[in-house]
Amino acid sequence: QVQLVESGGRLVQPGGSLRLSCVASGSGRTFSSNPMAWFRQAPGKEREAVAAISWTGVNTYYADSVKGRFTISRDNAKNTMYLQMNNMKPEDTAVYYCAAKWGGTTSLREYEYSGWGQGTQVTVSS
Repeated sequence: QVQLVESGGRLVQPGGSLRLSCVASGSGRTFSSNPMAWFRQAPGKEREAVAAISWTGVNTYYADSVKGRFTISRDNAKNTMYLQMNNMKPEDTAVYYCAAKWGGTTSLREYEYSGWGQGTQVTVSS
């Protein structure tokens, strides 16, 4: 069974930058063969998609709210996915989750993802 562990969340000022990491470990499934994504959930709100990346890393998709500010990437040799967040805003405050989609095409649809991390807290505030 693959385990996903996020890290990198912390308090950051508006306009600042942060990079999240998601490391996959375990056995049974191959990290490098599957689409991955970042989701987030703000207090009192439903979880929403942030960005997704194909297994090759060539194709990426973003929510409109983060386009031009966030960049998703992956290093399959390290079983690690990243989310670089720039020009951050208070509305980016949320728990950020990484997720794995076992097979199929890359998407931002939450119901298609079955492997989830425990989340990392990101707070944007002055």
